[in-house]
Amino acid sequence: MTLDQISALAQIGESETLEFKATTGTRREAAQTACAMLNQHGGQVLFGVTPDGSVVGQHVSEHTIEELSGELQRIDPPALPTVERVRVASDREVLVVGVSPGPVRPYTYRGAAYRRVGNTTVAMTAEEYNRMLFERMHNEHRWENRPATGWSVDDLDAGEIRRTVAIAVQEGRLEEPLSREPLDLLRGLGLLHDGVLLRAAAVLFGNVDRLEFDMPQCLLRVARFRGIDKMKFLDNREFNGNAFTLLAHAERFLRDTLPIAARFEPDRFERIDEPLYPPLATREALANALCHRDYSIGGGSIGVAVYDDRLEVTSAGSLHFGLTPEALFAPHESRPWNPLIARTFYRRGVIEKWGSGTLKMAEQTSAAGLPIPEIEDDGGCVTVRFRHGQFVPQQYSDGTSPDERQKAILTLLDRADGGLALRDICAKLAPHTSERQVIRTLERLRDRGLIVSSGHGATARWKSVRGQ
Repeated sequence: MTLDQISALAQIGESETLEFKATTGTRREAAQTACAMLNQHGGQVLFGVTPDGSVVGQHVSEHTIEELSGELQRIDPPALPTVERVRVASDREVLVVGVSPGPVRPYTYRGAAYRRVGNTTVAMTAEEYNRMLFERMHNEHRWENRPATGWSVDDLDAGEIRRTVAIAVQEGRLEEPLSREPLDLLRGLGLLHDGVLLRAAAVLFGNVDRLEFDMPQCLLRVARFRGIDKMKFLDNREFNGNAFTLLAHAERFLRDTLPIAARFEPDRFERIDEPLYPPLATREALANALCHRDYSIGGGSIGVAVYDDRLEVTSAGSLHFGLTPEALFAPHESRPWNPLIARTFYRRGVIEKWGSGTLKMAEQTSAAGLPIPEIEDDGGCVTVRFRHGQFVPQQYSDGTSPDERQKAILTLLDRADGGLALRDICAKLAPHTSERQVIRTLERLRDRGLIVSSGHGATARWKSVRGQ
């Protein structure tokens, strides 16, 4: 590093990844900061730069280096930050301590763990330390890469294995295998260790009967509720099976359950019918739930719940590696909780690009005129929530269902600010819909309390009660 580079850093000012120390007399505080940077994104500590950014340097001897190195060696596990000397005057130097993000976090200094908050260093809470320690142990001894004791290739779906490899080869994500034997294909997918099947292989390709007995957490729960709470079920089912089977069940449930939404574009006269939520966005949410959930929770599952106003996809576990719901909708590093399972999903073409799933969900919903999905982490369950800007009940309170004309009118009025006149409603509905049919439908919806009218005759305007 040169003096010009030091000066440029000094102008930037202290931050989460940069700290200034006037002299090595504060080496203990600097070692705390180096520990904090190891626990987060890395960074640099500059000795010989004052907190206000003045590059003053200090006298540096071999003893100075020894004292600083001795303090940095008190970091555990051993991290070995780099120490560089940069001359700023004939008898003065700046010492640059460089720290990379630590591979075996959490790190401690003199028995305590630290983290950076802006340009300050603070002690970690016990909860933060334990979470980071759990993540380190997970990296070293993940549930998915442990042996599937008692399992053999006969307990797996050979057709699903071959289908996965064929798609991966077609997508250019796997080399053409020399053998099509399931055991050889599993080896090529990295799902064998010393000839023993890994748990990831069972999750991905296991037969339903064996999974239901040995791994009951390979479970999908689906439900359709009337209204916006869980008081009344319209449908409630459970499915056991491997990850690809569960994905297929979930997508089929959404196809059969979600209503078709109508929308209108200014330059088009006819109505456009599309799924209520973009299928690519819901597929990403389902894939993420299957890849990132915590399979070590024996009673865990993934869930799909459809309400009148939203769709929720839940998975057992929580967010890890410092990810937050907010960070997931910004460019971020992909760090799947189950890398073997996620990698196979990628090769199968279910996941298109690492770390882009939540960004794709936001892009798809925005393009469809819907709000960006919400993500909630309550510590034991992660929920992805899709909402829509209309309210079309699947059933009325008397058990009857709205017909297509009622759904179309509810959709129109829900999206119209200030309501619509009768002639506007008639113009936007399907051709050959008579004015009398529209009036009769409007009166029925008004009697159910779903819409209101203001004014009289041809000048009356009809509004959704949700838009008031």
